[in-house]
Amino acid sequence: MIDIGSLRALAAIEQYGTVIAAADAMGYSPSAVSQQVKRLEKEAGFAVLERRGRGVLLTERGLALAAYGRRILAELEELESTLLVDPAKPSGSLRLTSFSTACRGLVGPLLARLGQSALDISVLAEDPREAVARVANGDADLGLVHNWNSVPLVIPEHLTLEWLCEDVADLLVHRSHALAGRPDVEPAELVDERWISTPAGAICNEALLRIFADLGRVPDIRVYDPDFATHIAFVEQGVAVALVPRLGRPALPPEVVAIPVVNPVQARQVGLVHRRTMTASPGIRHVSALLRSIAVSANGEPQTA
Repeated sequence: MIDIGSLRALAAIEQYGTVIAAADAMGYSPSAVSQQVKRLEKEAGFAVLERRGRGVLLTERGLALAAYGRRILAELEELESTLLVDPAKPSGSLRLTSFSTACRGLVGPLLARLGQSALDISVLAEDPREAVARVANGDADLGLVHNWNSVPLVIPEHLTLEWLCEDVADLLVHRSHALAGRPDVEPAELVDERWISTPAGAICNEALLRIFADLGRVPDIRVYDPDFATHIAFVEQGVAVALVPRLGRPALPPEVVAIPVVNPVQARQVGLVHRRTMTASPGIRHVSALLRSIAVSANGEPQTA
């Protein structure tokens, strides 16, 4: 009979490309993973890996076996997360990955509500693209992600995405700035400003760039920093303006003014992703319901599209 652990090792090698990378992801030594593969080859009666330079490739039959293995492992995950647990008592461990502002605005309140419950959640802060990949690969169970109206987030077919709320972003300026008294501003009025932005390639940076795309301009970004708290500090010192979402945003200093951006409104949808095999998990359903309640409290209205 084929060993489930050996199938998991083969699937990991296909996913990560090398025995060493697969071992690191699984928390095993490379020699232990190699032994699992050798056991699998003995049980199957054919080679599943072939040497190619310093690395390995799955053989044709190895690829077919890995595909079967993924399906079996998915069914096993579904079994373990549903039929083997009490639906009335969510328990066990869940790995959650989240972007930083959702950590402050949603995950903190979530953990407070869970308190000393039997459901144990570990949290890792990551950009939405990395969060999606981690959930898709099985390295996390849940991912809090955001999707700007101008920068779509690609979700693999075997994941489910549930929208939680809409998070509006405001222009932040120093109170002495010429725009500080305005009820709102449009992108065309911001082309000559000096900006602080999240790093190049980050989704929020791409959203900032897209604001000016139709104007044929590129924003004058003077500082790149991943932390919105730093953005607020730079605005407070009057050296830059920033586009900062409301979710998880701390109280602004007296010197900083928030102005809505219109035509279009700058907003991102905040959602929760998990593997379809985990849809009926009592833990997933409980966390999802709590996050939706917290999101409504924080933003006023649920996101329905």
